[in-house]
Amino acid sequence: MKLLALKIDVDTYHGTLIGVPALVKVLQCFGANATFLFSLGPDHTGRAIKRVFRPGFMKKVSRTSVVEHYGIKTLLYGTLLPGPDIGKNAGPIMRHVRDAGFEVGIHTYDHITWQDYVAGKDATWTQRQMRLACDSFEKVFGEPARTHGAAGWQMNRNAYRFEQAQHYPYCSDTRGTHPFIPVYEGEIIACPQVPTTLPTLDELIGVGDLTPDNVAQHLLKLTEQEPATGHVYTLHAELEGRKLLPVFETLLTGWQAQGYQLVSTLQLFESLDLSALPYHKVIMGEIEGRSGTLALQGPEFLA
Repeated sequence: MKLLALKIDVDTYHGTLIGVPALVKVLQCFGANATFLFSLGPDHTGRAIKRVFRPGFMKKVSRTSVVEHYGIKTLLYGTLLPGPDIGKNAGPIMRHVRDAGFEVGIHTYDHITWQDYVAGKDATWTQRQMRLACDSFEKVFGEPARTHGAAGWQMNRNAYRFEQAQHYPYCSDTRGTHPFIPVYEGEIIACPQVPTTLPTLDELIGVGDLTPDNVAQHLLKLTEQEPATGHVYTLHAELEGRKLLPVFETLLTGWQAQGYQLVSTLQLFESLDLSALPYHKVIMGEIEGRSGTLALQGPEFLA
């Protein structure tokens, strides 16, 4: 059975209000499943302005219009406008996703704060941010979260330890080629990773001759050959749930024509032989089309 898991990162308040319902509707039309990972605290998207000093950031912004996809109001949250609390204000939409049969989990508490600072923070800071997200999730859903997918694929040792302590069956915080047991600086983390295996639209559009009109065909070529443990595609409610929704519909049509069953990351995880999962180092590295470093599946541990 060919599996392709859809992991939906919801970064902003606007993405929750507008993008999430649109994606639910489209997925239901295609009979597809997916995992929705929510940002659960304040939307401070405007504070990302500090990233102009990060190598590669302005190049990425020039390729994908943040104003077009996120809107002026969202880009002022946390600076000229107070950031709305997503969990408090958008709880009914999140519960609707769960009640429609989709897996739900934690993306982050404060997306900008996590993505920009977690790599260099200590255990106290990290655990506080993750506990805030867990508490907000429980207030929204009335039950604990069972998975986590890090904002911007940014993690540190203490974040992996927190996931292990929470007894999450699996998490999806990394980029890689296949599921694995993570080893961080020699420490084995007893929480399997189901990494994103495919590039995202914002990493592809504007590179070479790729445009919204032909990027779906490029991605479909990458999935012609199915890996033994399936693929994981990460999409964003702010992109595929709005302006790039037609691109996503083309992808869904193409993947089903290729014979893939479109599933949640949990369903892909449950299809695995856990005893056969390899151990891989987690390293920080760069990916073409994305600024800065992120958590990557590195070499096999003690291969």
